[in-house]
Amino acid sequence: MITEIQIENYKSIQNLKINLGRVNVFIGENGCGKSNILEAIALASAAGNDKLDNEFLAPRGIRVVEPELMRSAFQQENLIKEIKISLKWDKESEFSFELHHDNKPYSKWKNNIEPPKHNVTVYKTDSAPSLIEKALKHSILFFLIYAPENTALRSLNEEGRIQPLGIKGEGLFKLLRVISYESYESPDQINEIKEKLKLLDWFEDFEIAQGSFGSENRIQIRDRYLDENLPFFDQRSSNEGFLFLMFYFTLFISNYTPKFFAIDNIDASLNPKLCTRLIKELVELAKKHDKQVILTTHNPAILDGLNLDDEDQRLFTIYRNISGHTKAKRILKPQPLEGQKSVKLSESFMRGYIGGLPEGF
Repeated sequence: MITEIQIENYKSIQNLKINLGRVNVFIGENGCGKSNILEAIALASAAGNDKLDNEFLAPRGIRVVEPELMRSAFQQENLIKEIKISLKWDKESEFSFELHHDNKPYSKWKNNIEPPKHNVTVYKTDSAPSLIEKALKHSILFFLIYAPENTALRSLNEEGRIQPLGIKGEGLFKLLRVISYESYESPDQINEIKEKLKLLDWFEDFEIAQGSFGSENRIQIRDRYLDENLPFFDQRSSNEGFLFLMFYFTLFISNYTPKFFAIDNIDASLNPKLCTRLIKELVELAKKHDKQVILTTHNPAILDGLNLDDEDQRLFTIYRNISGHTKAKRILKPQPLEGQKSVKLSESFMRGYIGGLPEGF
């Protein structure tokens, strides 16, 4: 797992260090820099793949703007300085990226630190390269910022530039089809996805129906309340929340999806009580399938799914300080005053105890 990220001179981030767990939730008011943190990690992923052209940045979830505005514009001199991003795993191993752009038309970002110069201190044996490559393969290189959209999830014929899953949900049908095909020999993954979808009490089953040439692919979904002689309905008439849950569970369960990724606005289209249960389920799946994730949310119900007694689960308030710089504060489990009952995290959030709320009104 990635245990620490450090970012310098990226958008609203002047200098920031965060120590991560396995499941990390970011809260904060609009415009505080939550997405900027995710983008900086995605930018490091692009640098690690040597794919820093704009055409490769947007599919990772990065909002690409003029190179001057990719830096922190707090001081004029920052507009020509490098963006620096460091990621550590296993506490002692570090990969650093120093990204430069000359601000000229048609130029592209370049990484000033070549891979052989990366600071790696933990491995001292002849097998070091393979171990390092393995660590990168399962973490940094495939980091994406997912923000699934209803339209992409319903249009199952679409595939994104990045496979198996695009950041908006493209490629979900193909991935489910592959998992279903492989289930003839090992049905564990497809059955686990179906079992998790029973969080929705009406859901009974789904099947993958591949259309013939020129026709649409379909996910045939069965509602347990409907007459058993009636046909399945498909993704076009499905509840939007169902499609989001299907995406999330596939993302966490599949062996083909990244080991380290982010989901922006995890609460989209979901009932508050379902949000709380979803986080509990995703924490279990992350541990079982060795995934690491950063989630952003504005929904207090998401917080009630966290157990802050578990070091693997971490909550951060993202805010901007008096100078406008993005900062992060880890929130530990609130301790009630003597003689008082403990307060839920959602209530602590809404009362303003842990920050992350607008103060101007």
